[in-house]
Formats: sequence, C-alpha cells, structure tokens
Amino acid sequence: MFTLLVIQRISELYLAKSNRTWALSAGAQEFGNRHYPFFFVLHIGWLVGWVIESNADGVLLSEFWYLWLSLFVFAQGLRYWCMASLGRSWNTRILVIPNGEAICKGPYRFLSHPNYLAVAIELISVPLIFNAVITASLATFFNAVLILGFRIPQEKSALRLLKQ
Repeated sequence: MFTLLVIQRISELYLAKSNRTWALSAGAQEFGNRHYPFFFVLHIGWLVGWVIESNADGVLLSEFWYLWLSLFVFAQGLRYWCMASLGRSWNTRILVIPNGEAICKGPYRFLSHPNYLAVAIELISVPLIFNAVITASLATFFNAVLILGFRIPQEKSALRLLKQ
C-alpha cells in the first residue's frame, strides 16, 4: 500500500503541475503559497509515520482492517470523482482564473470541499488499517489545522478578491 500511495501522490503532483501551467497561461492568480510546503511535510510524515508505527508492532492489521480499507476505497472514489469533475481546474494549489466560474458538478453539487473530505478520510483510515493510531491522530489533527485554519480561508479570500 505504501508504494501505491507514493506513486499516486507523485502522479498527482505531475498532474497538478501540468494543470497549474495551463491555469497560469489562462491568467490564473495563485494564493496561499506560504502554507503549501506544510502539506508536503504532513503527507510525508503521514506516509513514514504509519509505516514506522505499524512496523514497531510487527505490522499487525487492525481487527477492523476491512472497515478502514472500505473507508479508504470510498475516499479514493470521492477523490477521483473530484478530480474528474474539476478537470484541468483540479490542483494541489489555490489557483483562481479571473472571471472563471465555480464548478458545481459532481460532488461539488453536495459539498463545498469534497476533496478535503476524501483526504481527511484517507489520512485517518490508512494508518488505522495497520493499527497506527498515533499517526492517524496526529495526521488528522494537523490536516484539520492546515485545512480549516489556512487552506479554506485562503480559498474563500481568493475567490472574494477576484469577484470584486
């Protein structure tokens, strides 16, 4: 699972880079650069954390591994539904194209930030598959601080500035 997640994250960074190039060429403005590196720290810490924590106990699967794996699979479905719905607008950065329209299809019909929900589920479910409770707790806490404390307010602020 570790290798799969590393490949997934690296692939998504390449896609985000391509989408960023397209958005910037369309006149996009970028916001929230200061907190962006913390996402790398969070995700690398999460990946390394659950591997180390689970190996310290002999890589025991949780007795509820099937529940956590089901949540992970759900999160992956939601994550890729978000990406498909946003198309070229999907990114790991906050990029807003002036006079662009908000995307209101797919999961965005129901939630303002469904991708963040998918990531939150992923950050808690994967470590719990392997009984890495400390990593699941820390990753969930720091993700909430980053998302609720910095990311979502930055996105809302960016959209307000461009609508004026």
